[in-house]
Amino acid sequence: MIRCTPEDMIRMIQGGIPFEAVSDDYSFQLKIEHYAPYMCGAVHDGNQFRKSLWANCTHTAYERWYEEDPCTREMVLDHPIVISGLDSRFEYDLNRGPDTCIFEDAWGKQLWHKPLSESERAISLNKHKRFYEVVHALVTKLEEIHGMVLVIDMHSYNWKRWDREVPTWNLGTSRIDQERFGALAESWSARLGGISLPNGIAQTSLINDVFHGRGYFLGYITEHFEQTLVLATEISKVYCDELTGIIYPEVVRAVRSAFRELIPLQLQEFQQRFN
Repeated sequence: MIRCTPEDMIRMIQGGIPFEAVSDDYSFQLKIEHYAPYMCGAVHDGNQFRKSLWANCTHTAYERWYEEDPCTREMVLDHPIVISGLDSRFEYDLNRGPDTCIFEDAWGKQLWHKPLSESERAISLNKHKRFYEVVHALVTKLEEIHGMVLVIDMHSYNWKRWDREVPTWNLGTSRIDQERFGALAESWSARLGGISLPNGIAQTSLINDVFHGRGYFLGYITEHFEQTLVLATEISKVYCDELTGIIYPEVVRAVRSAFRELIPLQLQEFQQRFN
């Protein structure tokens, strides 16, 4: 892995050069083994929180971890193109637009002891901007090569906070073109529901039950690229103990192993429908 500026990443993307790199400010990383007709994103995987914000933050490291999506990058890491955030969403949220990506409060609790300075906000907003410049260049290149592109937008959510039964998998589709892509969303949901997980974890998969796929990552790509389908895929945190922070590596490995087979199958169906 190399360290380089987003501008250097964009130049390599435009030239069709495979690479694995971390941004020069260590805010995100991108792996391109080859320019496949699909990519995976894990925008909430990161937990870095820059030191200049520590004293001003009211949330503990655990409270931040609780709302992040640990291990989501690992779940899709076997695929040829993976882009993932390294910073915590409490610094700036890559799944929100630039106007709302810096929280004032988070999950019912004021985030900052005192309002952020304009200089601190500018640092965070610049990181957000540079990430999306790379995303834009990448999807542009993939559409240029393949015509149509599939994106797996990987997230997780806390199931124990709900006072009703919630699914193991939730697929959010409210912002995708149902006429063109609705059947593909249904088939992806069915594939997710068929994954076998260890430890007796029951498997259910529903569409728009807990979340509806209204995140900015999906929204940005869908708004700018008509030939790209983004599947906002949420796994409940059955792969960890939400209350202690313990990760269950055998469950993470099971999801990763299943995705090695299922994502290419979903891509194959996507291509058969549109090619």
